[in-house]
Amino acid sequence: MNIAGYAASILIGISLGLIGGGGSILTVPVLVYLFRIDAVFATVYSLFVVGTTSAVGSLSYFRKGLVNIRTAIVFGIPSIATVFATRTYIVPAIPQKILTIEGFTVTKGALLMLLFAVLMVFASYSMIKKGKETLSTESQKPFNYPLIFIQGTFTGLITGLIGAGGGFLIIPALVNLLKMPMKTAVGTSLVIITINSLTGFLFSLSHTPVRWTFLMSVTAIAISGILIGSYISTKIDGRKLKPAFGWFVLVMGVYIILKETII
Repeated sequence: MNIAGYAASILIGISLGLIGGGGSILTVPVLVYLFRIDAVFATVYSLFVVGTTSAVGSLSYFRKGLVNIRTAIVFGIPSIATVFATRTYIVPAIPQKILTIEGFTVTKGALLMLLFAVLMVFASYSMIKKGKETLSTESQKPFNYPLIFIQGTFTGLITGLIGAGGGFLIIPALVNLLKMPMKTAVGTSLVIITINSLTGFLFSLSHTPVRWTFLMSVTAIAISGILIGSYISTKIDGRKLKPAFGWFVLVMGVYIILKETII
C-alpha cells in the first residue's frame, strides 16, 4: 500500500498545479485508505501536505501575474479566524463515537470522511453545471467584499473540520461568482489554500502527534507533482479545466461515501 500511496502522492501535486484544487480531495483518502492513517490525524497531515505543496505551486503563478492578491487577503482573513476556532474548539469537542444504529457505529473519523464526501458531491454539481453554462464567460465581475468574506468564512470552517484546503470550494466561488479567468482563479486559489492549510496545521500541533519523516516524504513527492501540473497547465485551455475538475470531484466523493457506508 505504501508504494501505491507514494504514487498517488504525485497526483496530489499534479491536481493542485493543474486545477488549483483537488489536492486535499486526494490527500485525505490517500492517507486514510493507502497509508492507513487515522482519519482525524489524516485531516491534520493533509493540511501540511496541501499547504506546503500549494505554496511551492503558487510561485509560478505569482511570476506570471496570475494571482489576485486582494481576493486572497479578503478570503484569507475570515478563513484563518474560522480555521482557528474550528481546530481549537469544534474538532476536539466531537466525541470518538457519534452514534450506533443496528450494530453500525458512526465514529468521529467516519463522520468527517462522510462530511468531506458530501461536500465534494455538492461542489462537483456546481462545477459541472456552471462549467457548461458559462464556459465562454471570462469577464470578471466587480469585487464583492461581503460575498468573498462569507465564502472565506465557510471555506475556513470546512478546512478546519476535514483538513481540506478548500480548492473545490474556492475555485467555484472565484470562477462562478466573480467570473475570474480560470488560470487566475487557480493561482489565487493556491495562495488561499496555502494560508488556510498551513495555519490549520499549526493550530492542530498541540493535540496531534506528527510523524515528520513520513509527512515530509509525502510532501516532497507531492511537490514534484505540482511542478509537473503547473507545466501541464500552460499547455491546456483554462476554460476546459472547470467541468473536468467537477467530474473528478464527483467520482471521488461517491467513492468515499461507498467506502464508508457499504464497501
